[in-house]
Amino acid sequence: MRAIRRFTVRTVLPEPLAELDVLARNLRWSWHAGTRDLFAGLDPQVWEQVGQDPVALLGALSRARLAELAADDDVVAKVRAASADLAAYRERPRWYQRQTGEHLPDAVAYFSPEFGVAPTLPQYSGGLGVLAGDHLKSASDLGVPLVGVGLLYRSGYFRQGLTRDGWQVEHLPVHDPDGLPVALLRDRTGEPAAVTLGMPGGRTLRAHVWVAQVGRVPLLLLDSDVPGNDDEARAVTDRLYAGSGEHRLQQELLLGVGGVRALRLWSELTGAQDPAVFHTNEGHAGFLGVERVRELVEEGVDADAALELVRTTTVFTTHTPVPAGIDRFDRALVGAYVEALDTGGHLETDRVLALGAEEHAGGDPLVFNMALMGLRLSGRANGVSRLHGKVSREMFGPLWPGFDPVEVPIGSITNGVHAPTWVAREVTDLATRRMKPHDSATGAGWVRRDLVDDVELWELRTGLRTRLVQDARRRVRASWQARGAAESELGWVDDALSPDVLTIGFARRAATYKRLTLMLADPERFRALLLHPERPVQVVVAGKAHPDDDGGKRLIADLVAFADAHDVRHRIVFLPDYDMRMAATLYPGCDVWLNTPVRTREACGTSGMKVALNGGLHLSVRDGWWDEWHDVRHGWVIPTADDVDDPAERDRVEAAALYDLLEHQVAPTFYDRDERGVPVPWLAMVRQTLATLGPKVQATRMVADYVAHMYEPAARAGATLAADDAAGARELAAWKARVRAAWSDVRVDHVDSSGVGDAPQVGDTLAVHAWVSLGGLRPQDVEVQVLHGTVDDDEQLADHTVRALTVTEELEAGRWVFGTQIGLTGTGHFGYTVRVVPRHEALTSATDLGLVATAGD
Repeated sequence: MRAIRRFTVRTVLPEPLAELDVLARNLRWSWHAGTRDLFAGLDPQVWEQVGQDPVALLGALSRARLAELAADDDVVAKVRAASADLAAYRERPRWYQRQTGEHLPDAVAYFSPEFGVAPTLPQYSGGLGVLAGDHLKSASDLGVPLVGVGLLYRSGYFRQGLTRDGWQVEHLPVHDPDGLPVALLRDRTGEPAAVTLGMPGGRTLRAHVWVAQVGRVPLLLLDSDVPGNDDEARAVTDRLYAGSGEHRLQQELLLGVGGVRALRLWSELTGAQDPAVFHTNEGHAGFLGVERVRELVEEGVDADAALELVRTTTVFTTHTPVPAGIDRFDRALVGAYVEALDTGGHLETDRVLALGAEEHAGGDPLVFNMALMGLRLSGRANGVSRLHGKVSREMFGPLWPGFDPVEVPIGSITNGVHAPTWVAREVTDLATRRMKPHDSATGAGWVRRDLVDDVELWELRTGLRTRLVQDARRRVRASWQARGAAESELGWVDDALSPDVLTIGFARRAATYKRLTLMLADPERFRALLLHPERPVQVVVAGKAHPDDDGGKRLIADLVAFADAHDVRHRIVFLPDYDMRMAATLYPGCDVWLNTPVRTREACGTSGMKVALNGGLHLSVRDGWWDEWHDVRHGWVIPTADDVDDPAERDRVEAAALYDLLEHQVAPTFYDRDERGVPVPWLAMVRQTLATLGPKVQATRMVADYVAHMYEPAARAGATLAADDAAGARELAAWKARVRAAWSDVRVDHVDSSGVGDAPQVGDTLAVHAWVSLGGLRPQDVEVQVLHGTVDDDEQLADHTVRALTVTEELEAGRWVFGTQIGLTGTGHFGYTVRVVPRHEALTSATDLGLVATAGD
């Protein structure tokens, strides 16, 4: 009989163990080995039965067992020591508190639609969420005063199963917040604190706020499944990345608008600092900027000045390498929701809609583009690898007509991963035993064979591979049973995979461009690699397709069909339900991580970073982070056929290159053993990966980069604009309005040069003068620039330098002469042009207004 209601009954801990509740509900335990050991020691068997979930463990222990533990002085001492350690971690100054920047923000808000902090808080689908979780954990370790904002999904993301023929099926679990490591935010009367949003038709969306403590960082999660909401409103936070376009829009309004309101409520109830900087992880939370403008207008700031304040203090990170990955909504629908949520009449709907308008060539005037709104509402934007930054500048370049892609104001901060979460315990323990803290932290200890010799390092890697094989066998058996196989059919599973065979991992979202089945392009050649008599290869594959992506599901089915074949099923397996738990064994156990996206379609690819932290090597096309950090000491580059237009032919060429690498380089290196049975050349690459790549891929480096290049500059600029009742913002808004109104009269009338003869030589000096009409503007409103450098056969500046010209003469009728000198330092084809761009000390970029007047236009 089906229950009509379910809830979780929490245990009452004996007073000597009361601090266990705080330890269980602060997710620092998920990356702090000592705290995990404490929980495991309470009852090792139950600890494993509950999936290493401290909250579930405390609920599963009997009252008699709890009383027994409370009477054990050693246990109580360990609990108190762990509690004191957590308190010190949360309260003592860390890296951020030792920085000396005058404008380091007192608080930064970090918005994301998903957060993969730990398996026990299943509020993530994949890479974006796990990256967000790593961002929070690393900010906590560094002491960065971050506060996360997201949604609490009752079903999270789907659980993946397979039919007998390998087709993906989805199951939606139901998560009771009382069973999760979260606490309900309550007002001063003890009632649940709530935020509300007006909805079309006079409806109201109400949401409670749950707080997950991630070390030092609070994570606020909004939940619409609350009393007082109608059925539609209760379903807004039902599951992650699901539902119709309007459902998704409601989620993103709740995340952005509701998230800002939740932050204000959090500050009011706890005394926490209001954030000085707002960081949106992808465009899903873009409406946070709209809400902040509304707040400022309500406080008396005019709309133009409010927009400048919001833009200056907002950071936008894009993870999307293709336009198809951007959320786009019906423009009229967005307008209806904006009007409904602005009950005080502080927003102009047309201006809000303009933020997401696709005004560029090829854009759709009927849609509202969330990424474009994110860019227009942020003063600083970045991609998540150097190559992705370049791709993003090209993709969004139409927003800045007249500027070359290289000048589009989107930078890059390459992602990183949280080492304490993703490095296997065995790796950490070995480093702790053999190395000094500095040598371990910098990676320098791994290249010293006097600290860790080859035999010990090989035993470490073999042990991690063995653990993966054991876990994979368990998962394969469970998967086949779920697909309908009888136990009598599964004897072969006991010998599936081998702890002694070169193990390749491939796990990621099953999107078409990631090419899950590229390895199957030539099935017979791939089969020969798997079954090679002296140098066999085995492959562990995992990944989910979006429920609506039949193309991705077909890729999984094709891979499963190949892996089911009797002759290869001991060498290649597909593991359903890829998640953080599986990853914790998969990443360390792989010898090689395979990555085969269509080049420039992978924004970063952080799974390979996690493998590298455990000594795994990389085998990938030059995409994402591998494009900038690839090194023969760390792995192999799969050559790409970028000039081949036919996708099938491109796949064939690149698959052949992959097979060649596996057959002639990867496998021979792995199986090249000395008299001790140790692959010395392979281990040399493992050492270099741990020593020189490991420090680069860490999220502490990433978060420190955000502090230096995004958060501190945004806070500094925001403080300047906000001073004296937003006088700076008002002045900047008025200046922009004046420049826009006058720009049609700005032009470069004439350019002249002198100083070089008919045969220019290195060392000559070129004098450039430009006659410029500024109309109603003054020289201090603009910068006249000469762009100079090498030119290609089409007379395009291929690699140019920008130099500002200075006023040399004032003419009549708003005309001025500007000049400068350029030293010729290189040989080859040289060219230059002159342009005029707006200039103001508060602009983050010369492209900020999207205005430019170029000679010859």
